[in-house]
Amino acid sequence: MTIKGRVHGGRLLVDEPSSLPDGTEVELLPLDPGDWLDETDRAALHAALMESEADVAAERLSDAADVLKALRSR
Repeated sequence: MTIKGRVHGGRLLVDEPSSLPDGTEVELLPLDPGDWLDETDRAALHAALMESEADVAAERLSDAADVLKALRSR
C-alpha cells in the first residue's frame, strides 16, 4: 500500500483516505531519498560493479534470457 502526502509547516499531510485502523503505526520514507546504503553496503556495491566490469572486459558474459530461464527453474 502506498499513500502520498506532502510536508507543510513541518507536518506530514496526507490527502488520501485510508482503510488502516486508528493507531496503526506507519513508516514514512521520502519519495526520492537517493539511497539508504551505509558505507559497508556502498563498498560492497562498488566492489561488485568493479568485478562485473572485469567480467565484461574478459568476455565472461551470460545471455539475459538464459539467466532468467535458470532463475525460473529454481
